[in-house]
Amino acid sequence: MTIAPGPLVIGHRGASGYRPEHTRSAYELAFAQGVDAVEPDLVATKDRVLVIRHENEISGTTDVDSHPEFADRRTTRDIDGVSLTGWFTEDFTWAELATLHARERLAKVRPHNAQYSDERILRLVDLIVLLDAAPLSARGARIGMVAEIKHASYFASIGLPLDELFGRELAAAGWADDDRLTVESFEETVLGQIRDRGVRARYVFLVDVEGAPADQVARYGDDARPFSSYLTVDGLAALAVGADGISFDKHLLQHTDASGSPVGAELVARAHAAGLTVFCWTLRAENKFLAKALRNGTSASRFGDWKTEFLELMGMGVDGVFTDQPDLAIAARSALVI
Repeated sequence: MTIAPGPLVIGHRGASGYRPEHTRSAYELAFAQGVDAVEPDLVATKDRVLVIRHENEISGTTDVDSHPEFADRRTTRDIDGVSLTGWFTEDFTWAELATLHARERLAKVRPHNAQYSDERILRLVDLIVLLDAAPLSARGARIGMVAEIKHASYFASIGLPLDELFGRELAAAGWADDDRLTVESFEETVLGQIRDRGVRARYVFLVDVEGAPADQVARYGDDARPFSSYLTVDGLAALAVGADGISFDKHLLQHTDASGSPVGAELVARAHAAGLTVFCWTLRAENKFLAKALRNGTSASRFGDWKTEFLELMGMGVDGVFTDQPDLAIAARSALVI
């Protein structure tokens, strides 16, 4: 069998362009489309269970607001410097969350996903069961998991240390020493804590376009180290001491310098020179997420010239891409065959 060159294709919250994110059907569709890995976002319940949700505030991804028995749980919290009002996983037991149905988070862009409204939300252990039974990827390998640890500093501050919960659940499931596992976070601290617990994985630091990591802000306040500082030669070298990879918001790779020349390929090469694997997020086909020049008509939901963007980013030499439409990313990757 000829293996296509190019990056790993990682189903971002499953095949979330076609099914509500983080649902069983989203993950199973991603498997069927041939992904190399899938990415769950992990947050905690008050009884210390890791659940798979985009955020710990769940009013946008579940039907919690239609459950009168939970009306009094609505509250306002400061999560990593952002004031949010809604319902939070840490105020529920898993048994309570298990009564909720998942909902499409981007309903205006993906109205077709609204028809899949009868699915319950998942725990980390549920996804592990699905992965252990999954078919092989399009490249003929076992499908992996890129687990994102969300809001680790916040959860630690309320007595729910995600490193501890993650290590415990992996060990119970036999995944603490599984070569399919990658762990990622916007916070270096929790990556080191999980590694120190003996979890064998590839560790990837997520870099946003602006701002600073939440663990840095919690520790240093206004003197927190910004994400931009990780992009220098010295910053990448320091990161490589404790991490195996770096994952860029795609907009960082699409930036241009003062002369108008793209900087993405140089940034990827710089990270590679530091010994880091490079990922990129998030590849999406809809007009809403594409540059104006690549849009097809005016509808936010309509697919634009996604292939041009996907190939541009893949052509920069990244090792993996996160995508809401795995089938399209795999199709684009096939176009890289020489």
